[in-house]
Amino acid sequence: MPRLSVSTWSLHRALGPMYHPSKSDPDRLIPHAEMPAEISLLDVPARISSMDIRTLEICHFHFPRLDAGYYADLRSALEEADVSLFSILIDAGDITRPDSAQREADMAWIRSWLEIAGACGAAHARVIAGDTAITSNGGDLRDHETIRLSAQNLRALAEVGRDCGVRVITENFRALTTQPAPLLAILELCEDEVGLCADFGNYKGSGKYDDLAAILPRADSVHAKAYYPEPGKIDQRDFRHCLDLSRTAGFDGPYSLIFDDVGIEWDNLVELREAVKPYTGAS
Repeated sequence: MPRLSVSTWSLHRALGPMYHPSKSDPDRLIPHAEMPAEISLLDVPARISSMDIRTLEICHFHFPRLDAGYYADLRSALEEADVSLFSILIDAGDITRPDSAQREADMAWIRSWLEIAGACGAAHARVIAGDTAITSNGGDLRDHETIRLSAQNLRALAEVGRDCGVRVITENFRALTTQPAPLLAILELCEDEVGLCADFGNYKGSGKYDDLAAILPRADSVHAKAYYPEPGKIDQRDFRHCLDLSRTAGFDGPYSLIFDDVGIEWDNLVELREAVKPYTGAS
């Protein structure tokens, strides 16, 4: 059943710093910048549950620690709040890098995050299909070298994910999938081994709605990202149109609220929640 969800990206100011491995000790995470945090990641499940949102996505860079104790604490926080962890958003790594050594390094790093996703109890992990732009040669995109490389590596990661109890999904995100045709070609080559997160905000211009209509029938999840033509003001007509397209496509998964504008994050999530509610089973 369609349901409400939220991504920690929508709370990145409230969560404070993002984290990355230390150059001197890759096993130690350090903040990108010293930023005050209003809330910790472990507090998020209870906070969103109080808003009647019981599905969560976590961006990989919001983990302040990577150890078994922290994963257990996160699972406990989720269970106590009756919140399910739909996915870990693995927000880096390029599985289509031309340099094979760099590509394999990225693949190894993504594999480590699939293991983390499994340890945290996530049902899915989103992997970027590729950050390599392509030029169509006019032939079948399924024969394009970069498309085939992306699909091959996604399928390999999907196998790792299955061993971890995690389904790999990708997204209309970054250079390779800025148009629906390459994305659909990749998914076809993956033969249902890889799912899809469809992001409302990642297609632009006059073809936006046609592009979304092309991919939404394949979507396991939706990033319900609104467009703000003016600071703090949602383009309600655009947002409803995107939601209507998802309903027409028979979408039956989580609508993850994505806020990325000025203003108080919690207040804006409430506004997004109320706009999306009629498209879910929530009363």
